[in-house]
Order: sequence, then C-alpha cells, then structure tokens
Amino acid sequence: MSITFVPTPPVPPLDASVDHAIQAIVAGASTDETCATDLAVGPWDFDTRPGYGPGSSMGDVIPTGAPRQGELPREYREAGEDELDERIRAAKETLGDRVVVLGHFYQREEVVRHADYVGDSFQLATAAKGRTDAEAIVFCGVHFMAETADLLSGPDQAVVLPNLAAGCSMADMADIDQVEDCWEQLAEVLGDLDAQDADGRVPVIPVTYMNSSAAIKGFVGRHGGIVCTSSNAETVLEWAFERGRRVLFFPDQHLGRNTARAMGVPLERMPMWNPRRALGGSTAAELEDSRVILWHGFCSVHRRFTVAQIDQARAEHPGVRVIVHPECPMEVVDAADEAGSTDYIRRAIAAVEEPTTFAVGTEINLVRRLAAQFPQHEIFCLDPVVCPCSTMYRIHPGYLAWVLEELVAGRTPNRISVSDDVAAPARVALERMLATKPRVAASAR
Repeated sequence: MSITFVPTPPVPPLDASVDHAIQAIVAGASTDETCATDLAVGPWDFDTRPGYGPGSSMGDVIPTGAPRQGELPREYREAGEDELDERIRAAKETLGDRVVVLGHFYQREEVVRHADYVGDSFQLATAAKGRTDAEAIVFCGVHFMAETADLLSGPDQAVVLPNLAAGCSMADMADIDQVEDCWEQLAEVLGDLDAQDADGRVPVIPVTYMNSSAAIKGFVGRHGGIVCTSSNAETVLEWAFERGRRVLFFPDQHLGRNTARAMGVPLERMPMWNPRRALGGSTAAELEDSRVILWHGFCSVHRRFTVAQIDQARAEHPGVRVIVHPECPMEVVDAADEAGSTDYIRRAIAAVEEPTTFAVGTEINLVRRLAAQFPQHEIFCLDPVVCPCSTMYRIHPGYLAWVLEELVAGRTPNRISVSDDVAAPARVALERMLATKPRVAASAR
C-alpha cells in the first residue's frame, strides 16, 4: 500500500500594510475595528480641511494657520498601489545619489519600503546630518522632523516634506508664544534665570522633546537648553541637572514624567504647567520646590494605551512580554514589562530567538511591520482598534511619487526652510543633543 504525502502549503507572509488592513475592515472582509473608516480614502480628501485628519489625533485642536497641502495632481490620486510603487522606484533610480529618502518607523509600509534610511527621530536626524552628498532630502515623517533635517543639513541641500499637512498634534501643544510667556512667569517666581548659584547651576534649564517646532528648539538653544528624543531622554536630563536646579520639559508630559521618575525624582516635585492658567496652575511654592516642570502635552497615539489592555493581553496570552513606549501614561508604563523608544522596541524583539508573544504599545505601522519581519514571534498591538498616527498617515505614496518626479523635472516642491534667526540657536540645542549618547537599556518594570 503506497502512501501519498501531500505537501503542506506554505504559510503566506504576514501583510505589514495598515492600509490593507483598513481597506479590509471597510470592505467587510475583516472583523477588526478601526477608529475612523475615513482612513480608507486618500489623505488628499482632508488636506484642505481644518484638523489633523482621521486617526489618533482627529480629536485634537489644530492651531490656526497650520500648514495646508495644495491639490495633488489627479494622476497621483487615481494611480493604483502598483503604479505608484513603480513610479517611485523609477524616479529614485533616475535621481540616484542626488536624493535621499528618510522614513520614520511610523510611516505606512507602502512608503517605508522606498526609504534609504528608516529610524526614529534621533536616527533620522543623524542620517540627515551625514548625507552631505544629496541635493535633496525627502523626509517621510512630519513637519518638525523636516525642520530638524533642514537645520542639520547643508545650505545647498533642499529638504522636502511630501505632504505639508503632515504636522504633529503633540508639537502643536507648545507654541513659542506660550513657552515665552511661561519663561517670563518662571522668572517672576525663581528670579534671574541666568543667575548661577554656588554650584554654577541656573534656576531652570529648558529641555524640549524632538517633537517640537524649530521655534521651540531655537528658544531652548537661546536659554542654555537641549533637545532630547525618547532614546536619550535620561542622558539629556542628567546633562540638564548638572547645569540647572530644575528642568522645564516640553511638550510631552508622559516622557518627562516617566523618565524623571525612573531617575528618582518624586512625583510631588514634578508639577504640571498648563499654559492656559496662571503659573501653569501651580503655586509659587510648588514651582520653587520642583525638579521637573512638565508641560501639559501628550501624544494621542500613545495615550490610547491602557492598563486594561495590558490586563487583557496577559489574560489571553499567558507569558506575554509587554513593551510600551515611554510616551504612554505612567500607569501603563508601570503595568508593562519594559518601556523604551521605538528603536529599543525593535531591537528588543530582534534579539529574541525563541518564539515569544509580544504585546507592543506603540504606533500600529511599526507593530505590524515587526510582526511581518519576525514571523517566529506572535506580535500584536495592545490597542485592538486599528488607529494609526493621523499625521504620519498623511504621507501617502502618491505624494512621494509626486515630489520625486518633480525633482526629476528640476522642480523642488514643498521645501521646508527654517529662518536664520531661528536656525542658529536651534542648531545649538540640536548639536548638544547629538553630542549625547542614547542609553541602550530601557526602564524595566
């Protein structure tokens, strides 16, 4: 008796595309949920409307005068995924070393596949600084990142943002007028902010997260401060504490709180500064006793993660390893096994050889990409609702194809330039950041 062996069909690779997932949900081919079915249409449908667009930041208030994107030509709006992919590849091949494409971890898969460098804000800032040969830097990220690339690139290099409407709601939560007013109020309470004590420290050192405008970075540079990212926040705070008795940290309260508390700063010495209230809503005594003054800002992506989601993940997946971003609220970081930057999350998963279940609290594009890259693991997003970063999702391959083909034609669209009066002090703050070395270890809970 002969036995016929039927080969097991290969398991298809996981699809990293968030857009494909959303299209399936809207079409009824998936039982998953999305926070906004409008995510299934092209972002050009929202570029002329006020607001950040569908996604995690759609409930945030956008400032008056936020950049808008002009109309994208019809040929790019109507082109399919395969056609856009082919046009992008052809334009990049034509441009060669004249252009470098930077892609943030949170960009959609259809864009990231064309990036010459993929990373977090710290890594991409370094990449922008190092590619002196490129005539144009196409930054697939958000507005403040393109500004940073302009600050660190050469004067003859053009930085291009494919969609001008790709801003950042967190960065918009601290505008320059509010920060200047805060500084004046702190001087009324703390005295001369340039005066050094017997140890050579000033009353307060401003520290801004990379997720801030060039104007805010310029303010920090003028006042002896520094920029940080989620990769090097602890190192930067150590730098600041050596030079100041306290730190003014903005715009993300959660990164500031989680980092400072891990360094031993008690919560009662971290008052919140609400720019809509006198003295930020604190008393003069609370400000005088403070070690870190936290700005009332947050990331709408990371604010979606909850302790209840972690509890559910542990109940449904015994032994699950929970890793979250430090922009998450403190109670979420406490409930997780680890907290670290986007690059830390990526490296932590890559370092594990034994099949492991990971629940990850960060932007869905990165989580799905990690699940596709490491199929030996089970990797899922803590938030069961598919809800990408509203503003990162504004960078569609149609916009990338358009700007690259414009560059081929000798035109430079959507150029991001920082004025000289802002650029000089902002570069000082950024160079201080780039001189600090990010710590490899994350905080463990």
